[in-house]
Amino acid sequence: MNKILVTGGTGYIGSHTVVELMESGYEVIIIDNLSNSQIEVLDGIEKITGRRPEFEKIDLCEKETVENFFNRNRVDGIIHFAALKAVGESVEKPLEYYHNNLESLIILLQEAKKRKISSFVFSSSCTVYGQPDKLPVTEDAPVKQALSPYGNTKQISEEIIRDAIKTIPTLKAISLRYFNPVGAHKSALIGELPVGVPLNLVPFLTQSAAGIRDKLKVWGNDYDTPDGTPIRDYIYVVDLAKAHVKAVERLLNNKEIPQYEVFNLGTGKGNSVMEIINTFEKATGMKVNYDIKGRREGDIVQVWADTRYANKILGWKADTPLSEVLASAWNWEKKLRNLK
Repeated sequence: MNKILVTGGTGYIGSHTVVELMESGYEVIIIDNLSNSQIEVLDGIEKITGRRPEFEKIDLCEKETVENFFNRNRVDGIIHFAALKAVGESVEKPLEYYHNNLESLIILLQEAKKRKISSFVFSSSCTVYGQPDKLPVTEDAPVKQALSPYGNTKQISEEIIRDAIKTIPTLKAISLRYFNPVGAHKSALIGELPVGVPLNLVPFLTQSAAGIRDKLKVWGNDYDTPDGTPIRDYIYVVDLAKAHVKAVERLLNNKEIPQYEVFNLGTGKGNSVMEIINTFEKATGMKVNYDIKGRREGDIVQVWADTRYANKILGWKADTPLSEVLASAWNWEKKLRNLK
């Protein structure tokens, strides 16, 4: 049984990926510093899979601690999620983002080289494209100057991986460029649970519908889009998690693949903020109160993925209907808050 290290494995995407890995027969060990997640997530993973993944609370920027972890544990592959991830917050705290997101990656790659680990999957982002010239975005689209420090850490991280593996013949890597993950596991045992005020649309929406937030803030309605609100490619988090299993399988089982590859992970369709609100209301029967605010610094107008490359090469596709995805987010919120 191959053992996969999942950094940030108690986080939103990480926890869903851990479930998919375990249900696909992998052994999983999680590293997380719990800065933006809860240890109770392990309970949800255990209830879904019938097994509890190994867990160690570690700050990946602490080199000696990470080195000690690898001295004690053998792993066959790494999926690296752990990072600070909010666009707006990164504008306010750029040094914190650069230190955390880049230092942790460098330390992990140093260990991968030392331990001759063969497989590395990196959690990247469509933010590397900035505001693309053409839509949908293919993997060949130019990587533009980032509009936020967060986006820039993803760009720099990809460059670090691309340069580093040239000197690590034992290692192959895949960067997965996510679009906008949303929703929760169908069991409602794990989902998106940000610490403090949500910075992403859907958890703020569900918390507003639950009465935890007064009103959903819509950041701008004067964009050059059909209804004036920004457009994104919203992908179901479980579909996204399954792509990581495909990536790990490709790295572990296919010796003929390139040493470094990049894939877009999205649905291939864009939806505006207002479309998300309207679809949520229809799917759940809940009314969402919202306020229109000014544009948020770092936000782009619109982006959605061309997913044909991932569909063909990884044999993967995101096809869960948006209404079902948003209903899953609401079921998770209700379970959290003991709502009927």
